This record gives sequence, structure tokens and C-alpha cells, in this order.
Amino acid sequence: MTEGAADHGSRRFTAREAIALVSTDFTDLPAPAPPGSYGPDGPLSWQGYGASRARAADRTGEEESVVCGTAAVEGKDGRTTPAVLISFEFGFLGGSLGERTGDRLEAAHTYAREHRLPVVSLVATGGSRMQEGMRALVQLQRVARQSALTRAARLPQIAVLRDPTTGGGWATLGAGADVILALPGAQVGFAGSRVRPPDADPAAYTAEAQLAAGAVDAVVPERELPEALAGWLRLLTDPSTDPVPPPPALGGAGLPATGWEAVHAARAPRRPRAEAYLNACFERRAAISGDRCGGTDEGMLCGFGVRAEDGRTVAYAAQAGTATRPAGYRTATRLIRLADRLRIPVLTLVDTPGAANDAEAERQGAGAAIAELFAAVAGAETPVTTLLIGEGGSGGALALAAPDNTWATPDSYFSVIAPELAAAILKRPAEDVRATADQLHIRPQDLVDLGVVRGIVERGL
Repeated sequence: MTEGAADHGSRRFTAREAIALVSTDFTDLPAPAPPGSYGPDGPLSWQGYGASRARAADRTGEEESVVCGTAAVEGKDGRTTPAVLISFEFGFLGGSLGERTGDRLEAAHTYAREHRLPVVSLVATGGSRMQEGMRALVQLQRVARQSALTRAARLPQIAVLRDPTTGGGWATLGAGADVILALPGAQVGFAGSRVRPPDADPAAYTAEAQLAAGAVDAVVPERELPEALAGWLRLLTDPSTDPVPPPPALGGAGLPATGWEAVHAARAPRRPRAEAYLNACFERRAAISGDRCGGTDEGMLCGFGVRAEDGRTVAYAAQAGTATRPAGYRTATRLIRLADRLRIPVLTLVDTPGAANDAEAERQGAGAAIAELFAAVAGAETPVTTLLIGEGGSGGALALAAPDNTWATPDSYFSVIAPELAAAILKRPAEDVRATADQLHIRPQDLVDLGVVRGIVERGL
């Protein structure tokens, strides 16, 4: 029936069962009038298509492969967020996309823009409907256009991947969403099970594999989905134009006397790292994961959180003290551009010895990834605040730093290059590394004097 119908995966839900997972307050949107120019067998006059549609309607109780409406998504705290819900009915011709499906999807996005509502897609589809040929396939362009208009309207889009999510539905409503959640074991991939190479590894076409490849933000168990979705909707619908003040320092309060002391303090094994700062700054966080290009970097923590001090939503991108890989830079770029579009302020935490410089990092496009992050930070209209919390190693650290709004902790340093590498480039002996550190003027107080940082934050109470 479809370009990528699937045969296995996790538990399957009807469209309305999926809706009931996340909301008990759902109202259908009026269905657009069906096109009048076709006979019962559709634009290709595919013999038996009309009868197949009728049987699907009798079996599912639905008139098309998607159900669209408005809902209040409620979290455990009783707070609700209104949204437009799009839920696929896989029992209706494999959840395939046809022209009437496109009509409903366009109407749902139009309603969302007119009423300033986020869009949540509960996806379960095998792809485009063969019985409508190219008239079905071009619906992907139509869906992409509607998604782009909703994006331009600065409204968030969240996808929940059910079993299966394949074909054009994955390549538009699924992979094109701002935040992508998936149910465990769901089959996810552009190629459905019936059209893959015979030797394809089925484990590669799962929600878990897509998470590992940076294409999904989180795999969420069914029982946790309502709270996860409610939390994301609250986070992404809380714009603010006020910059975030830098968090207080968590480490030692004394300033280093020498450049080498600054390096030693920043590299201390027990110095507070990004996770400690994020835990102190936010009362609740939700992470995004992956660069959408096949990679993840555990050393770059990105997501959105509720600031403990005032309850505001803040986006964060934080280096965790490791050499940052290209996927980490691309994930941070994705985070900052999403926050900029949704008008959510950003906090970045800088702590890296520098960009990963191994051969694999070069093959993964390290230079281009760093360039994109520089551009995202420089071009952001939403306020960006940076706190240097440890090592600031060259351009790999500077790419995450906000121009004119970067602060430093007492146990940090920023340098054009690590003192050891600077000495090596200058062909100095190892015993000259400490003197080189002083010459580089890398202490927090030096950075203030040079105008590189605005100030040094004090230790919190």
C-alpha cells in the first residue's frame, strides 16, 4: 500500500489511542472538503482503491490516515499547554500520505499559525500512498512548506515517533521537527522493512539506533510520554527578551597569581564541571541530543531548562571539559538557532581544552562545524550569555562564547592556545611552559584587563 510499510516494532496504537496517551481533552478540527475532481478510485483511477478506502474507514472508524485537532497537554503538576495534535492512523492504509492527508495537514498547520499554537505530530506511517502515485508523493513538498511556514511563525514543532515511522512521513513531519521523541522499539527509518536491501541490519532502523546516530532527541517510555511532552511544550512556549545573568562560581574564590596557576586550577580534577553548574542553575532540564547529521558528542550538553531563580525558560549549551567534536558544535548550533527562533535566551558554559583535532574529526568537518557555531552565536537576536567555567582552549572554546557578554570564574583561563603547545610552536624547552603561560595573559583578571570578558563572577552562597 505504501512506499515503506513496516511489519514489526513496538506496541502499535490507533490514532486516538496515541492522542489519549498525551491528552484527555481533544477536539477534532473540521476536515477539509475532499477534492471533487476525482472518481472513487482517486487521481490514477486505481481499480479497487475506493473499496480499499471504504474498508479502511470501516475498520478504523476514521475517514483518512491522520486525525487532527486541538488538545490541552497536561503534566503531573496540573499545568496544561494548548497545542494542535496530528495523529496518524496506521490502520488506515498503513498511515500513508495521500492528497486528502495533505489537505488535513495543511489545515492543521494553518490553524496552529492562526491561533499561535505549537504543533505536535504523533507519527506512525509507512510513507506515500502508491494508489495516488505522484499526487501522493508531492504531498511531502506540501507538508514541508507548511512546516516551514510554522517555523517562520516562531512556533515550536514536536514529533513523537510511533511504530512504524518510515518513508516521507519520517523525512518531513518526523525528522523535520524541532524536538524529536520516540517510543522504545519503534521502527524508524526512511526505508521501510519491505524495501530495504535483503542484508540490511534491522537494528539500524530503530528509535534507539536513531538516537545513537543523533537523529532523535530521546527515547521515552510510554508511561513517561505525557509528562515529557507536557514539559517540552512548556519549555518551548516561554519566550523572553531579557538576557540571563551569569551563574555564580561554584569553585575556589581565590584568583590565580600566575598564568600557570590559572591553568592548574582550570584542570583540577575536582573542579566543578558543567553538570554541576546546570544542576545549580536549573530546577528542571530537558536535553536535546545529536547533530541531525549522524553524530553525537557527550562532551556538549544542550537543552532547555527552567531557571531556578525566576522560573524562566533558558536554553543552554555547555562544554563538559573534553575536546569538543564536530557533532558537539553542530548540536550547539542547532540549539542556539532553535532558541533564537523561539525567542528564548541562551546560556553557554565554556570548558574545553579545544576542538578535537584527530583525523576522524577532520573527516567529520571540524572546521565547518566550528564556523557554523561562530555564525549562530554572532547572528543570534536572542540574548546569549557565556560563563567560562574551566579551560578556554583556543577557537574551539571561543566559538561558544558570546561577544561582549562573556564572564569568567576564578578557576578558569582563556588562551589563544594551550601554554604547552605555544611553547612547542615557539621551540621553547619544557621548562619554559610556565613563563609562556604568563606571557599569554590567560588569567581571569588578565582577560578582564584585555576586554575579553566583562568580569569575574563571585562564588555563590
